[in-house]
Amino acid sequence: MSSQTITAPLPKTPLQEFWYYFSTNKGAVAGLGFIVLIVFMAIFADFVAPHSPSQQYRDALLLPPAWLQGGNWSFILGTDDVGRDILSRLIHGSRLSISVGIVAVTASLIMGILLGLIAGYFKGVIDTIIMRIVDIMLAMPSLLLAIAIVAILGPSIINAALAISIVSLPHYVRLTRAATMAEMSKDYVTSSRVIGAGPLRLMFICILPNCLAPLIVQATLGFSSAILDMAALGFLGLGAQPPTPEWGSMLSDALQFVQRAWWVVTFPGLMILITVLAFNLMGDGLRDALDPKLKQ
Repeated sequence: MSSQTITAPLPKTPLQEFWYYFSTNKGAVAGLGFIVLIVFMAIFADFVAPHSPSQQYRDALLLPPAWLQGGNWSFILGTDDVGRDILSRLIHGSRLSISVGIVAVTASLIMGILLGLIAGYFKGVIDTIIMRIVDIMLAMPSLLLAIAIVAILGPSIINAALAISIVSLPHYVRLTRAATMAEMSKDYVTSSRVIGAGPLRLMFICILPNCLAPLIVQATLGFSSAILDMAALGFLGLGAQPPTPEWGSMLSDALQFVQRAWWVVTFPGLMILITVLAFNLMGDGLRDALDPKLKQ
């Protein structure tokens, strides 16, 4: 009688398990693919763009897209009112949008984690002060608050990024505080405190790693909010200043040509729409992959 050896399947590594749950969400994979494409264009914009974003072609003002020109593929998406290539400006605008998103999300995430950990760990008066300031910031519309900050500091891309990071701060503070207070009652925190761990070790070594999953999801969704806010500030003339290529300012400059040059408005709007949608879809996939309650 022959005996058969049954080999148990090897357990998945954390990275393999993460990708398994993430890849089941096809929308998240599509969003990730588009974000990778946008990041590639942002990094290699000088090589990918067919023209300089600020070069003006006086003989090609408001030129339609290539498929409407009868085969002239020099300007694939057409030109704007001063003869600049729209495709090149969109590609270089992706560099600005991604850069502002990284700066704004990183700054608000770091400050939100610090304030949230302090409020959730120490509680009492410190918690009350921090959370009342957060409640006041949440009581005001985020875009209106960002406009007020930029109006005080002056219109520029740096001030716009600072304003976006400030208006995004309350969401990270509240999320970190709630996660910290939930972890404070766990046995491993009590054990660490009993063996002599100090407040800094408890907050940053014991508690923070267990709070990162929802923060990563919120940071991903924060990218889409940062891109939208940056486009809104640029549309109002409070973000990037001409001739810097930025999707919001491109929309603002093209408003007067909506009826006779639809492509000048359509393509920047589509870039904002698809990029924000891609980040939202990827955020949903990260939530499915990082939240144990959603794993089946």
